[in-house]
Amino acid sequence: MTPLALTPPAIEPASLAEAKDFLRIVADDEDELLGTLITAARLMIEAASGHLLIEQGWRIVLDAWPQCSEIRLPLSPVLSLTAARVHPASGPAEPIMPASLVLVAGSDPPLIAIAGPVPVPGRARAAIEIDLAAGFGATRDTVPAPLRQAVLRLACRWFEHRGDVVSRDAVRLPAEIAALVAPFRRVRL
Repeated sequence: MTPLALTPPAIEPASLAEAKDFLRIVADDEDELLGTLITAARLMIEAASGHLLIEQGWRIVLDAWPQCSEIRLPLSPVLSLTAARVHPASGPAEPIMPASLVLVAGSDPPLIAIAGPVPVPGRARAAIEIDLAAGFGATRDTVPAPLRQAVLRLACRWFEHRGDVVSRDAVRLPAEIAALVAPFRRVRL
């Protein structure tokens, strides 16, 4: 199973104005740098938490249908399935009927149940494509406040320290930011 990013989020979970207020910046000359740091911080918090924050488009690529009639997704949370298709041995991909794949409500990690007939793949690799929308939602207020705060604090930390801590933060998040992310991490037993 391979997840492929299709469309990035339309907005970031923390706005440039929020970051500038947090840092008490009034000038606009470093807006581009601060915006880039917000995006980098979102990516870091998504990786640390195992959750996509703002709605974005993804494609899951499978070689074959699973034997158990369930597809455990590597992305969380999943908002909806937007399209699915199977590639035959030759010719264009065949669409899968929407009722054949059902997102199982309340499952974590997200699951897709194979609930109806699906075409048999005609090639050995990358034969099945499932497009979906993932993230907490399309607006900032759908993202849990601790995760928004983690993005804001991490971006501002990097801005204030200008690269002195970025390489250390990539190895391990600072304790105060890790504490904000901790309730959202999946624990493996």
